[in-house]
Amino acid sequence: MARFRLEMEYDGSCFHGWQRQVGHLSVQEALEQALSRLCGHSVTVIGAGRTDAGVHALGQVAHFDTHKVRPESAIQRAVNALTPAAVTVTQCTMVDERFHARFSACYREYLYRIGDPPWPAVFERCYRLHHPGRLDDSKMAQAAAWLLGSHDFSAFRAAECQAKTAVRHVSRLELCRHGDEIRMVIGADGFLYHMVRNIVGSLLLVGQGRWSVEQFVRVAQAGNRQAAGPTAPPHGLYLVRVLYHQPRRKGCE
Repeated sequence: MARFRLEMEYDGSCFHGWQRQVGHLSVQEALEQALSRLCGHSVTVIGAGRTDAGVHALGQVAHFDTHKVRPESAIQRAVNALTPAAVTVTQCTMVDERFHARFSACYREYLYRIGDPPWPAVFERCYRLHHPGRLDDSKMAQAAAWLLGSHDFSAFRAAECQAKTAVRHVSRLELCRHGDEIRMVIGADGFLYHMVRNIVGSLLLVGQGRWSVEQFVRVAQAGNRQAAGPTAPPHGLYLVRVLYHQPRRKGCE
């Protein structure tokens, strides 16, 4: 049995999320159908992150096992030919059987895009959140800076989250303006369910002037989800990259 690692990007607006669901097309199902047809047996694909419906990926990682070994480039070409155009496998690599797309990951990074021109951009409507009014990105960046380091993120944890602890270590957080768009990049050792979207929802209150930076910090420290801002829509969110522990050395690749 051989294990292969897939790296891919996809348009989340075309799928009902990553995870396989009855009656809805998911990214996982599209890949499994293509690979099962290619390999001649049922294939299960394990992803690094279970992105929600509408969430996009620029660097999702997955793995699958097969006893029908083919050249990596042949697998990549075949999967891209057999899956919808909204998903593309950018790399296929045979890996050690110890590699696990989800549990071997030591770092995940997300991007959230917010556009704040007075009118919605037609061709961005599925790919960034439109806010009809100028946001104070300077204040938002000040508030977001507090999130760096290890914290209890209970204030930004969805009720359905099943994680044993809400403590996460955020090692990268950048929020800056690019013309009429604000981009937040956040990287951590792991994320809680809806954590990034809940953070964005609270930061929007700061950008609107409804919350001060100090109020954002107080809410984050209190750990009460009910006191925090709403969950931001999924279509502004992107899974950017996933890094992994190496089997024979410490740290990430």
